[in-house]
Amino acid sequence: MALTQERTYRSERIWTPRPPLDPGLRRRFHGPIQPMEEPTFLERLFGRH
Repeated sequence: MALTQERTYRSERIWTPRPPLDPGLRRRFHGPIQPMEEPTFLERLFGRH
């Protein structure tokens, strides 16, 4: 009896990470860095200092 081996090519694929973008390119693609939370009305009114 011959043994068969099932191969899944998806699991054998080697993933390489993308190189990081140049900061100027990143800003052109995605815009300026945004804060995690939106400032409240008072913070917008008086500034975030």
